[in-house]
Amino acid sequence: MEKEQRLTSARRWVVKVGSSLLTNHGRGLNRELISSWVEQIHSLTEQGIEVVLVSSGAVSEGVLRLGWNRRPTALHELQAAAAVGQMGLIRLYEDKFSRFDTHTAQILLTHDDLVNRQRYLNARSTLKTLLRLGVVPIVNENDTVAVEEIRLGDNDTLAALVANLIEADLLVLLTDQPGMYDKDPRNNSDAVRIDLAKAGDPELERMASGGSAGDWGRGGMLTKVRAAQRAARSGTATLIAAGAEPDILLKVRSGNADGTMILPSQAPLLARKRWLAGQLQVRGRLVVDDGAVKALRDSGKSLLPVGVREVHGEFLRGDLVSCQDVSGREVARGLVNYPADEARQIVGQPSQGIEACLGYIDEPEMIHRDNLVVI
Repeated sequence: MEKEQRLTSARRWVVKVGSSLLTNHGRGLNRELISSWVEQIHSLTEQGIEVVLVSSGAVSEGVLRLGWNRRPTALHELQAAAAVGQMGLIRLYEDKFSRFDTHTAQILLTHDDLVNRQRYLNARSTLKTLLRLGVVPIVNENDTVAVEEIRLGDNDTLAALVANLIEADLLVLLTDQPGMYDKDPRNNSDAVRIDLAKAGDPELERMASGGSAGDWGRGGMLTKVRAAQRAARSGTATLIAAGAEPDILLKVRSGNADGTMILPSQAPLLARKRWLAGQLQVRGRLVVDDGAVKALRDSGKSLLPVGVREVHGEFLRGDLVSCQDVSGREVARGLVNYPADEARQIVGQPSQGIEACLGYIDEPEMIHRDNLVVI
């Protein structure tokens, strides 16, 4: 009942379609499926549902247009394929949506767009404005300029971050499987599909880790589980469903769709803390003692220098760092008040001892609780 209620009450959706569905496993764009999804999205918008579409397929389409036999591995060739293929992908969506007099907008994002607070807020405002105007935003990672060090990595992750960005009610991950199973159904005839689960359940990652992504995609079931966990930070529920099933999005709307729903396990984070949690790359690590772990998790306290045991990496004031317990497990992340060289000097010191160590005191906390999110 909870699954059905979540599906039927959702008013703002993020729908992600992957390369394996879009491109017939590398043999060009699947125009028939794309037409079906476009028609269904139009029907949803007619019912007052706001939809952001996160679409893969640019690289695969580019590979086909360039006459290559396989997806390249060199970064410059992947970027060239993305540049060529994005033209065909967006043109096809534009043509299909225009049949219903629906405007579309192309949104290309990189990790930097979501790390920089100002650009993050600009992207959020743009997407919300487009939805208010009745436009369907079509989002993809900007593969043409993203390099390995700053890429988001897969569109499941991108879709989850977009769900955080616009505070979506529902994230629909359309895949070539009718949901998630307790083991890989391609290799296990006794695999059982999971109907309902909670985000953050470690069993989900264990069960999902047996699958793989295929030759034409970067994601897999594990990335979808992790995407659901990210989406849950804004209170978004996630449904993993079979994208090739006829009228799948309309079945989702009616609450009758098969698939795996992953529900948020805690209250939504505040917008600033969602932004912090959504950043994928950290500049350094702080190892904190058991007392600090308890203060962060149970009391929502700031991280003080006295609770820090070790400092790893090179970072500047204001950079994002990871806070880990003595076993190496991440417990929080936040924006640090001191650069790495100074942080090392005040490790284990009470706040009143900072000035004696550094010759000045900027902030009494290593990380203030307003700039820290518990993972």
